[in-house]
Formats: sequence, structure tokens, C-alpha cells
Amino acid sequence: MYESNSLRQVTGGTLRPGGFTLTDKAVQYCGFKPGTTVLDLGCGTGATVEHLAAKYSLNAVGIDPSDRLLDIGGKRRPDLPLIQGRGESLPFLPGELDGILAECAFSVMADLNPVLQECCRVLKNEGWLVVSDIYARNPEAVGYLRSLSPVSCLTGAISRCELEEKLIQAGFHILLWEDHSYALKELVIQLIMTHGSMKKFWQESQDGLDDCCGIQESIKKARPGYFLLIARKGQ
Repeated sequence: MYESNSLRQVTGGTLRPGGFTLTDKAVQYCGFKPGTTVLDLGCGTGATVEHLAAKYSLNAVGIDPSDRLLDIGGKRRPDLPLIQGRGESLPFLPGELDGILAECAFSVMADLNPVLQECCRVLKNEGWLVVSDIYARNPEAVGYLRSLSPVSCLTGAISRCELEEKLIQAGFHILLWEDHSYALKELVIQLIMTHGSMKKFWQESQDGLDDCCGIQESIKKARPGYFLLIARKGQ
């Protein structure tokens, strides 16, 4: 879905609810200084990498598996350090990074556990992990989301409890959790205003999609919300 123009029409290059609002809040919370080395995991077209470098003078780099999104970003800003790769195998040395931002990235990972292990490996001790993503406020309905198509943050949304357990097992301690579900509601309103209805948005996101009613019913059961989480490597 992220490669579809139907979402970028509303979100621009960030491809997520809230734009840079939570990104800025996280940078301030973590106290990143100019020159700090940070990774945008699932960088898409590189909008956040550009934002972090321009506004905060961070040494920001992005990684994403999508040829199409990286090509769009490269044509727009050839100087951006964007790398093709996956979260399960990050091309960095142990302890090389001061921080990792994963904004609407974890929920599209097929298996989050090896990704978290890699994040822990490449972060310095006490390095920062910033996560903003969709989560299922009704954990019992997570299974309904797994069958959705096209792939999006919704298909991989898990409960807050499950995510926190995975982070702790991977070697992180959690400092902040905030619910920002209003940002998701605002995005839905913008999508409806742009496309006419959520049904039309889903159809435009994937050509030939027929079961729009099934998608919306599954989403209703799971009651998705949006959150900001900040954690650090180590106990």
C-alpha cells in the first residue's frame, strides 16, 4: 500500500499519521545533539531522513526494502543517504548507532523478533529506539487483521502488551508510551475527504480489491489505535 499514490496524496512523504509531529517530540525527548547518528528504519522516500538532517543537523540515514520508494526519494534528493535493505539484516557494525526511529515500520515486518535483535545489536549501550505505529486496542481481534490485503500497518498491528514483551526480551527498557490515536482518526478523515470514502481508498490502494467491506469490518473489530513508544538499549 505504501507504494500506492493513494496514500501519498494525503500523507506526503512521511506515509504515516501525524507527519513529523511525533518525530519532533521524540527527538526532543531523546535529546539528540547535532551530529548524532540515527537510522530511519523503513524510510520510504526519505522524508524523515531529510527532516532530521535539515532541522536537527543529525547524521541521519535511511533503509527500506522498496525499490520504488527509494527511487522516488533518490530522484527528489540524490544526496540523501538511503540504503536498500531489511530490518532483519542491518548493514551496521555493533554499537554503531545512537538511535533508531521505526515509524509505521514494525507493523509491516513479517517477524518482529529478529528485527528487534538487530536493532539492539547496532545500537550503542543506552541507545534510543523510537517507535510510532498502529496497535490493536482489542488484542482478541488481531487475527482478523492478518488476513487483510494490501499489506499495511494494519496487517501487522499487535497489542501494546505483546509489543512491550518483545522489546523487553530483545534487551530494551521502555521509558515512554503515549496513545496518539487522534492522529489515526485525523488521517482517516483526510483519506475520506480526498478519495470520497474509505471504500474508494482501499480500492485505489490495490487495483481490483473487492472485499472492502471485509477489510472495514476487520478493522472495526480490532479497534486500531496509534502510539508513540521510546525505549533504550540495556537494563
